[in-house]
Amino acid sequence: MVNTISVRELRPRLSKVLDNIHLKFDRYVVTKRGKPEVVMMSIEDYEGLLETIEIESNPQLVKELKRASQECKKGKGVSLEEARKRLGRV
Repeated sequence: MVNTISVRELRPRLSKVLDNIHLKFDRYVVTKRGKPEVVMMSIEDYEGLLETIEIESNPQLVKELKRASQECKKGKGVSLEEARKRLGRV
């Protein structure tokens, strides 16, 4: 969930906001004088965002992911168990 909170509101509620970010994966847009200034999110969200940006910036990888998605929709995928067998990780 994305919440908006002012710096003034954030100061006394910082501990609770951090708990919500950590436990509920909430995100906060922090405003100053009514204007958005920063975003607060969990480190997991942040790392996931960076990973997504990295993937999206690689045209070949995006092409391969689209192809794989289409194959899965056509039922050409394999189960996790089968993939492990193929990789020798039973």
